[in-house]
Amino acid sequence: MAVIAIVAQGAMGAGIGRRLTGQGATVLTSLAGRSAASARRAAEAGMQDAAPEALAAADIVLSVLPPAEARACAAWMAPALRAAARKAVYVDCNAISPATAAEVAGLIAPTGADFVDGGIIGGPPREDGYTPVLYVAGEAAERLAPLRAHGLDVRVTPGPVGAASALKMSYAGITKGLTALGAAMLLAASRGGAAEGLGAELARSQPELLGFFRRMVPPMYDKAYRWVGEMEEIADFTGPEAAAIYQAIARFYEEMAADQAGPRQRTAALSAFLDAAPKEQG
Repeated sequence: MAVIAIVAQGAMGAGIGRRLTGQGATVLTSLAGRSAASARRAAEAGMQDAAPEALAAADIVLSVLPPAEARACAAWMAPALRAAARKAVYVDCNAISPATAAEVAGLIAPTGADFVDGGIIGGPPREDGYTPVLYVAGEAAERLAPLRAHGLDVRVTPGPVGAASALKMSYAGITKGLTALGAAMLLAASRGGAAEGLGAELARSQPELLGFFRRMVPPMYDKAYRWVGEMEEIADFTGPEAAAIYQAIARFYEEMAADQAGPRQRTAALSAFLDAAPKEQG
């Protein structure tokens, strides 16, 4: 039976934990300093609270956190990984740039543990069988076979450490970037009195795009705060070609997060637009 450590217990981490425990794996986590909500998610997923030393003794350690916490997690785990008699494989699954992944790999290297670069595309695993794809890269990627055996979709991306992060950055830059651009223009149209006309035109000439906005914009409201750091990582990834664009998108998501936590005027306007727009005509 595989022993998997997951840091931490957000929606994705707990979802992965639930899938793994449901398929017979033992899943450890650390609840030190975590909220009551995190503890509840962990318990519901069958995850067991453990000290860093126990986490480091697992077969695989998965870091599943907001991007800004990726380095801190590796630094926190490093002493326990260094002291462990049997070396785990440490997988950074966070939405970070290849340059940040290299920094995290550098923190893990002195411990003797193997490092795998990862990127998750999709939402948390669900009880209906849906699972996201965990793309991984690096020489130790094949050590993740136990994850496949316990219900995860793990796919090796050809290339060195950083290749999986580059794939994640590119995909998220398209999907979440387009979500931000669309939401910004839906809001602008609503303020300008053109909501009805724009909705009708999108349904007529861009039904696939309108369908994309219907799928992506409403779920964004509760995720916007997590996407800020991801857009900043994408800005670092793109470099001068598009850094300013993704820094601006990060600020957009920052403002959306503030609206969701407060007046919810923007989210109400976006939902009203999408509810009123004609159904896609195909």
